[in-house]
Amino acid sequence: MLSIEEIKLLIEKLKKIKGTDFQKILDDNLSILENLAESVDINNQQEINRLDKTKEWYAKDLDFTYERKDQFDEMLTKKVEDKIKMFAKTGAQSILYNSLEIGPGYGRFSRFFLPWRLNYYLDLLPHCQEKIKALFKPQQHKLIKFYTTNRTSCPEIDDNAVNFVFSWNTFTFFTQEHIKEYLTDINRVLLPGGYGFIHYADCHYDFDLHEAKRGYWNYNTKTSMKEITESCGYEVIEMDQFRPGANYIIFKKPGNKNPVLYSALELPVEK
Repeated sequence: MLSIEEIKLLIEKLKKIKGTDFQKILDDNLSILENLAESVDINNQQEINRLDKTKEWYAKDLDFTYERKDQFDEMLTKKVEDKIKMFAKTGAQSILYNSLEIGPGYGRFSRFFLPWRLNYYLDLLPHCQEKIKALFKPQQHKLIKFYTTNRTSCPEIDDNAVNFVFSWNTFTFFTQEHIKEYLTDINRVLLPGGYGFIHYADCHYDFDLHEAKRGYWNYNTKTSMKEITESCGYEVIEMDQFRPGANYIIFKKPGNKNPVLYSALELPVEK
């Protein structure tokens, strides 16, 4: 039996070959599949609420993950760290910029932001603050600002306050609508020319599709993530993966007030 994730993936594949001699067949089948997807997926608020994880779910998942932190892929952690460093500058101009990590949890990546002047951390779970601060020396606590959110907004962070936003193992749990809300709110706090580096699920790959089918991650694809990001007013700079399940997007807010210019080492995203 087809899952909703497989139906959506089939819809996306059929859309890519529209305009060929199979146009009528494709249109007919796309209409059937789209109606089917709408009828069984997020076609009402009740279903959206079911797909969005609860605060209690995140707390249990976080504890479970860190109880097994010896299972962390250290090679992946190093690759993410190296990528983060490409957005950092040290020296005099460091006073001009701050970072924001969304969903830091217990701080797997949180110490990688020390090159920035101020480090903002935003999480759904208030008790993460103690875990994050424990990673730093007491004299470094003045560089840390921890906030909580009920969904996406954080009015305590000023407009144009950061030049780099990072999130890993968080957006994979969000519905596409939730991701769009988050990217919209990020636009407010990101200064013109600032970058985002975000991990997301790409169900074009079997690993990601499996995680979505079992209800752990939420369904998303590279195609959809690019469309959502651009619809929120960003320029997509790079889309790649370190391995299946470790897909990322790098995007830029229009403008030139960021003292850091990121240069992609990989081939640019297809247009």
